[in-house]
Amino acid sequence: MIHIPILRAGRSYRSLNTVRVSHIKTGEPLVEVSQANRGLIAKDLVDIVLQKEVLGQRPVAELISLCQKAARLFATEALPLDGTVQSPADYIQQVSGTTGMPEALCQQNLLKIQGVLENIDTVLDGLTRGLDLEVLDTGWGVQNGRTLSYVCETNALGAVLPSNSPGVHSLWVPAIPLKVPLVLKPGREEPWTPYRIAQAFIAAGAPAEAFSFYPTDYAGTNEILVRCGRSMLFGGGSTVAPWVNTPRVEIHGPGRSKIIIHEAARRNWEQYLDLIVESVAKNGGRSCINASGVWVTAHGREIAEALSERLAHIEPKPLDHPEAGIAAWANPKSAHGISSLIDRHLKEPGATELTTGARVVELDGCTFLRPTVIWCDDAEHPLANIEFPFPFVSVVEVPPTQLVEAIGATLVATAITEDTALTRDLIATPLIDRLNLGEIPTNQISWDSPHEGNLFEHLYRQRAFQRG
Repeated sequence: MIHIPILRAGRSYRSLNTVRVSHIKTGEPLVEVSQANRGLIAKDLVDIVLQKEVLGQRPVAELISLCQKAARLFATEALPLDGTVQSPADYIQQVSGTTGMPEALCQQNLLKIQGVLENIDTVLDGLTRGLDLEVLDTGWGVQNGRTLSYVCETNALGAVLPSNSPGVHSLWVPAIPLKVPLVLKPGREEPWTPYRIAQAFIAAGAPAEAFSFYPTDYAGTNEILVRCGRSMLFGGGSTVAPWVNTPRVEIHGPGRSKIIIHEAARRNWEQYLDLIVESVAKNGGRSCINASGVWVTAHGREIAEALSERLAHIEPKPLDHPEAGIAAWANPKSAHGISSLIDRHLKEPGATELTTGARVVELDGCTFLRPTVIWCDDAEHPLANIEFPFPFVSVVEVPPTQLVEAIGATLVATAITEDTALTRDLIATPLIDRLNLGEIPTNQISWDSPHEGNLFEHLYRQRAFQRG
């Protein structure tokens, strides 16, 4: 059986305590993952400052070059996997096998990670707003006639990672060229991607000491979040809630991303259906940047019906089908549980389901949730502003004057409007983390503009600096 070890500052370690993760289709164990206990993590992190010193000796320009080399290795080469090797094809099949993500979508996510690594200089330019990164080598510098100095506020970046989509791991890779070691806690069903990225970096010549990889339980996760000066935490509402008001933990929780259409007296919503479908269903609807809501000021029921008709064409397919676009559920009980939750909420007045066909589908040994469309004529209905990790979308109609306040916290909002007052209010509201004005899918991100938090600002702060 395949084994994935712990990485203790780059050193492979096999634990007596392991967890077996089964293939989603066959139910047979696919991988055995070594588990790190809380004491081991605490012991290792005492010495994390030493790993930061090793990484800090490398110039930023060299680390950027290593990222670009790691991009090729990650996407095209066989990499070490505890005494054996993992080819890119192996990796795609293994990620699909434990997460339920179709192989075609795993391939797309591989290319996304490769793209971020290849274009890391553009990513860093966006994160730092054009800072000359030699400042991080010397501690200070002069740019545009101003003396600048930045201080790193942590010896490591802890990352408590999800299992929903491999592409999310592109968010933490800039830590390496920013000279900050990584302490990675993988999702239970998706240890493959963070481990492979670490191996690609090491094979490219990065210091192995910069990569710690701790599959662990709740107690071990807390140890990482407590001991790392800065962390990223991915998870659902209940997972992230205890850490929401902890500034040193960057929260990546439910996105509740939205499409906003303000049409005034014109009827041209049909031209935006392709945009809505892509925003809702791309990447299997598993990302926080997928739209889970369409908020409109007119024609709501018509839009919902047309959207339901379009999404009905996205049918569950076997995971190895080249056109598969919906992920299977690693835990079928979770799929049935979410479906039952939706049904319970639909018993409350103010919402109508427009989905075509049965919501839960059993196919080829896997459990799927079909794309689901809810028409809400009550903006306060529980299904009006909720997010699930599959193509689920609510269409809600509200008066223009209530729109901005009604949408609530939103990770990404794509607003289609020519109304200057609404545009001004959308720009002013702190409820939206990333605002797209115009026909831009919510899932379309730009390498030079972070969509959730700014990793550079999370890791570094500018300080007053004078030199006589």
